[in-house]
Amino acid sequence: MRITNKVMQNNSLNNINTNKLLQDRLSTQMSTQKKVNRPSDDPVVAVRALRLRTNVNQINQYYGKNVPDAKSWLDLTADAISSMTEVVTSMYENATKGSNENLTTEDKEIILTQLKSLRDEVYSTGNTDYAGRYIFTGYRTDTTLTFTEDTTKKYSITEQVDKSVLDTISYVGTGDLLDITEANFENMNVIEEDHISTKEIHRLRISYQDVDDGTVPVISYKEHDAATDTYVERRVECDVASLYDVPSPYENDYATGGAYANKAVLIKETGEILLGDDLYGKLMATKDNLATTGLDEDEGEIRVTYQKSDWKDGDLRPEHYFACTHIVGAAPDAAKDIVYNPDYLKGIEEKQGIEYDVGLNQRIQVNTTADEIFTHAVGRDVDDMIASMEETLAIEKMVAKLKGLLEIEDNVNDTNKKAKLEEQLEAAEKALTFSNEKTQKLFESCITKMQGHLDTVNLASTENGTRGQRLELISSRLMSQKTNYETLQSENEDADITEVAIRLSSAELTYNSSLMATGKILQNSLMNFI
Repeated sequence: MRITNKVMQNNSLNNINTNKLLQDRLSTQMSTQKKVNRPSDDPVVAVRALRLRTNVNQINQYYGKNVPDAKSWLDLTADAISSMTEVVTSMYENATKGSNENLTTEDKEIILTQLKSLRDEVYSTGNTDYAGRYIFTGYRTDTTLTFTEDTTKKYSITEQVDKSVLDTISYVGTGDLLDITEANFENMNVIEEDHISTKEIHRLRISYQDVDDGTVPVISYKEHDAATDTYVERRVECDVASLYDVPSPYENDYATGGAYANKAVLIKETGEILLGDDLYGKLMATKDNLATTGLDEDEGEIRVTYQKSDWKDGDLRPEHYFACTHIVGAAPDAAKDIVYNPDYLKGIEEKQGIEYDVGLNQRIQVNTTADEIFTHAVGRDVDDMIASMEETLAIEKMVAKLKGLLEIEDNVNDTNKKAKLEEQLEAAEKALTFSNEKTQKLFESCITKMQGHLDTVNLASTENGTRGQRLELISSRLMSQKTNYETLQSENEDADITEVAIRLSSAELTYNSSLMATGKILQNSLMNFI
């Protein structure tokens, strides 16, 4: 094969260009410190780099954003639960103090003041928010747990309970005793010791006070029919009474055989449904049928439907707890009214857990829902203690007042007035004895109830703490994974600068040498030999 100068020129230029390309590639690696800058440089390294970068970006999202966000949510929840624990613990301590039968009036007033303060504080931490999202309201993160101001909104509420909420309370009948004053004690009807009585009343306490009296509250339950072995739904319409009615609704005859034996009376101010003995027995007989366990049917369920439109600052919003309807207009209108939690009535209660992706195929729930901590029963139990203590203090003040009036009459020596005051004082002291016994027993029962509430809060605290510990383990593992993937990414993509520098110097020397050699060789042509 004849090698011409043109062939030598073309080969030299090709080789020089190859050396220049190598020098360019090494120079690019030197400046970028990367092995490849385009997929064609090394397809295997490029594909592996894409996968490793994806993994590193995912871990950076988890470790740098999701985990800190989840941790902040859990920390805020822990702080709120801690506050709730302190409040319930204080309630427990006051219940223990109030169960002492040797309390002075000053002791009782101190306990009453503390209970009222705790009642105002109990739900305040439930409105804790994180970055504008309320942390205890499930998916409704834009809605506060409680009403933040006095408002008027009409709700139709259906509470789903069971016989465990039924209880028995003591009622002390004092007649007109507490109406006695220095000006009217002579004209009052004679209040004798025999007029003071106490009795036990069964009740179903709903979750709210000050309910509406414009509609008829309804209790519904299922009664077992032994003849057909089926469950028949029963509905009981409640009479609505006021705490200030005369006679008091507590005075009605709820005993077996009386007119109210199979009736229910709702006292709208206190939210108590007083039950006749017969009705109480029927409700206590309700129980779930084991044959239908696992189905969307609970034969032991008792439902109470009522309306409430007067809300105070600090009242729990019903949409976070019950199947209810916000009645927008003056009357129910399906097109306008807002329905909350309708599936509750079908036996389906969705757990509104908010979960964060905190790792590859790893999720963790960060929220604790209100029903796990801020239950209505806590506030309602405190309401009972406050009402009972106020009644006892009112009777104590009346006893002190009658004793003062009796001392005045002793100085006047009016035997008729004195005799009347003595009778009223004996009645008041008897009422005080009954009231003290009632309050002591109530506070004793509330010790157990508050311990139960405290156990509930502690359980929520434990679950939140467990999630926090799991998140810390995940965070530690993510940190290790982040380091490992970044190391693999560096080993796959980063160039060895020392090696590149040596190869670049060699390429530059080769390039320069090739230029010199080519320049000398191409100076000669065929004409030099002719």
